[in-house]
Amino acid sequence: MRIRTLLDMPDLRLRLLTGDTALDRQVRWVYTTDLRDPRRYLDGGELVLTGMMWRRDPADSERFVAALAAGHVAALAAGYGGSDLAGVPDDLVDACRKHDVVLLEVPAEVSFAAVTERVARELSAGGDGPDAGAARWRDALNALVVAGAGTGAVCALLSDETGMDCWLLSAGGRLVAGADGLPAGTRTRLARAYLSADALPRRVRVDGGTYTLIAVAPRQQRIAGWCLALRGDVDTAPPYAKGAVTEVCTLLALEWSRYDEALAVAARQGEHLVAPAASAAETASRLAVAGFDADEPVAVAVAYGEPGVPVLRELCAGLDGRWLVTRHGEEAVAVVPVALDRYDALLADLRARAATLSAGIGGCRLGIGVSTAAAASGLPAAADEARHLCRLGHRAPGRIRVTDSGELTSHTLLLSSVPDDLRRSFRGRLLGPLLDYDTRHHTELAYTLEVFLACDGSWTRTAERLHLHVNTLRYRIGRIERLTGRDLSRFTDRVDLYLALRTP
Repeated sequence: MRIRTLLDMPDLRLRLLTGDTALDRQVRWVYTTDLRDPRRYLDGGELVLTGMMWRRDPADSERFVAALAAGHVAALAAGYGGSDLAGVPDDLVDACRKHDVVLLEVPAEVSFAAVTERVARELSAGGDGPDAGAARWRDALNALVVAGAGTGAVCALLSDETGMDCWLLSAGGRLVAGADGLPAGTRTRLARAYLSADALPRRVRVDGGTYTLIAVAPRQQRIAGWCLALRGDVDTAPPYAKGAVTEVCTLLALEWSRYDEALAVAARQGEHLVAPAASAAETASRLAVAGFDADEPVAVAVAYGEPGVPVLRELCAGLDGRWLVTRHGEEAVAVVPVALDRYDALLADLRARAATLSAGIGGCRLGIGVSTAAAASGLPAAADEARHLCRLGHRAPGRIRVTDSGELTSHTLLLSSVPDDLRRSFRGRLLGPLLDYDTRHHTELAYTLEVFLACDGSWTRTAERLHLHVNTLRYRIGRIERLTGRDLSRFTDRVDLYLALRTP
């Protein structure tokens, strides 16, 4: 619908403040926000409703409108019924004029809900002519929008209307909405395909079935977004079904933005929760504000840099009960209540989820340190330990490495604390000639060495595992000793070679 259509709706009584030359811009959907910078939630073409709660001084208007312009919104509709303002301030009008953003004034007596419902009804009523199926679909979808139905009802309607089963999945394979019956393993494999796809939508074969994967919020990081998985090939569906899928994705993107904004609000409330200098009383007070009991044990997870926040959010979202993910400087921090006898199970769950998400971080490596506190007084210390573990985990093998204090005794973690150049030098001096020989002669001496050490130097067990005669194995080991300059009958030399093989 066009902006001028909005102005012609007598029940809304919207007033144009600036932008009279851009009234033919198309409105794709409605988005309500009071964030200072909402551009990450914008896909373009939105009618943005705001109560101007973000405005503290005139400079805020410039920043807010610049963000809207960068997000290519259709128009801004400002209301002041719930604020201390007597009207739309001049600085907001000036900023909209400067950035070519159409500005509408919403009367104090008209609610944002009324505007949203009216626009949704108008958008659902428009479209592709007299086709009865399309008309029935839009009537049904409009009824859900007006009723404020959730994602589950929208997915069920799409399945009923198109005949294609559909599920709304998180980046980690968590079922956000959709019918039961999709096995957890299938969801995980679909999530990995979604995260690793070169482009979306994408048709994939998983567990003997064909699925179409569509990014619900395509302008956001995949690892932070949702994926609509439909059983079947949408490309071969009739045009009506394709249109229905597109409309549902628009609705689901709106739901995702609300979900993400709610998490952002909670994160701001918890920003100072794990401040290193906080006293026990301050920590207890901040925990209470965030909705936690000051006396309950918690697990603390810390990840440094990007994409720490979306990864921790997805790891925690599948857990039962309360959780909070916030940002402290460059760190992403998660706080999760957990009974101490359930900590090992929590850790195993986090590691399993992290394995799925590793497909979505590209060439990055992300270390996540996890520690526990028996009560609020121990939260800062637990966060400090988690920070240390995070740094060690970042150097360990794997794209996403979840590390806890139980691994502090592991040689792998000890090696990961050694500077990268020193580790590379250590591995190169011991194994370089051996690896070069394997490359030139297409042999498997490095693998033979690995199996020999795994079998505790047993000639018989190693030969059986490699399907070799013992004399052949002795020849290989002799070659390995000459190339490495180490004697595999000596324990200390075995340790050196074992550590070199395990050095990332």
